[in-house]
Amino acid sequence: MKKNIISIIILMILPAFFSIAGTMKGKVVLGDERYETYLPLLKDARIAVFSNSTGIVGDKIIGTEAGGRQGKKIKDPGLVPFGENAYGEKLIYGQHIVDFLLSKKINVTAIFSPEHGFRGGADAGEKIKSSIDEKTGVPILSLYGNGTNIPSREDMDKFDILVIDIQDVGLRYYTYYITMYHLMDACAMYGKKIVLLDRPNPNGFYVDGPILDMKYKSGIGLLPIPIVHGMTLGELALMINGEKWLPKGRECELTVIPCLDYTHKTKYSLIIAPSPNLKDMKSIYLYASTCFFEGTVVTPGRGTSFPFEVYGHPDMKGCNFSFTPESIPGAKDPRYKDTECFGRDLRVKTNATICRKGINMAYVIDAYNNLDMGDKFFKDGDHFELRTGNINVRKMIEEGKSPREIKASWKQELKKFKNEREKYLLYPE
Repeated sequence: MKKNIISIIILMILPAFFSIAGTMKGKVVLGDERYETYLPLLKDARIAVFSNSTGIVGDKIIGTEAGGRQGKKIKDPGLVPFGENAYGEKLIYGQHIVDFLLSKKINVTAIFSPEHGFRGGADAGEKIKSSIDEKTGVPILSLYGNGTNIPSREDMDKFDILVIDIQDVGLRYYTYYITMYHLMDACAMYGKKIVLLDRPNPNGFYVDGPILDMKYKSGIGLLPIPIVHGMTLGELALMINGEKWLPKGRECELTVIPCLDYTHKTKYSLIIAPSPNLKDMKSIYLYASTCFFEGTVVTPGRGTSFPFEVYGHPDMKGCNFSFTPESIPGAKDPRYKDTECFGRDLRVKTNATICRKGINMAYVIDAYNNLDMGDKFFKDGDHFELRTGNINVRKMIEEGKSPREIKASWKQELKKFKNEREKYLLYPE
């Protein structure tokens, strides 16, 4: 890797505040908390930010609108509200990275938003228009609504350095890394620098699933990586550069600000939903297995309060559990809307059990056998293959192979991938 193209800032000595609050207590220190390492890089430059509602500096809970169990009463327009806690109290979190940079007199001239939008409330796949952030007046440039997620030359002319601070979940069909990839390519083409403020990967403790056959390259799978790649966005960005995965072998000028006190064994719990249908850690852990249902006639529970934690179909038999999808925020037109679906409730499983299994093909196999409709179980076209990444998984399900046999089919290619990615890892395994 060329030193003048890729720079990695790894400072193990922090200011005293973080040494006490972070390192000594074992708390993971996020890249965006390490402002003394990256603010000097941004001084006197025009800055664009790629982020969404997850870009809260340090993932710190400050309080609630009404006070209560999660902290003092706060009504500060400079803080970001998101969701509810277990007691039904609306939470307010600390400063968003955009507000933080502006408070430090950094010249933020543009915001790039991914799927679900800057504030994170849009449906999966919903087209999002560019707009103006009401709070700051900074233009929001949507990369998920104009038929392309590649920024225009006009958009690229608005800044000198791109700051990336967004929470990914570490799965190939989760689209934030794809938007990052296109931004990296645009920055390489137009000579813009990138400063990536790294965050933990909540699924970073294992690697699983088949490598994408590039025949099935799509908007939900872009790189030759497994479904669960086990890397942070910072590590993946380094791999994109190092493996020459950008078109024509381009590289962007990339600086990664790593987390501290994080390893690939760390099970990091998110405090903010990364998207409308991944509402808690159970759904984030199950998503690696239940997203396959998006390529079948079975629903994974969109339109309920527990998406990706269940699966069902109006004709599934012998099931004691049922649910009825409805039109709700984040799932305006769910499959089988207002129709009772029978199926399985995976919420009874512990997070530890789900994590230990990794990708669990038993769910899809169960639904396939229960419905007994052969190839009609899969949506027309290659919807299922776009998620699995190859044709073999469907064939093995139809042949009656067991979950263990299916997982064994990708064992060797996973071993090769893990060897290839090793030189890009910033954190111990």
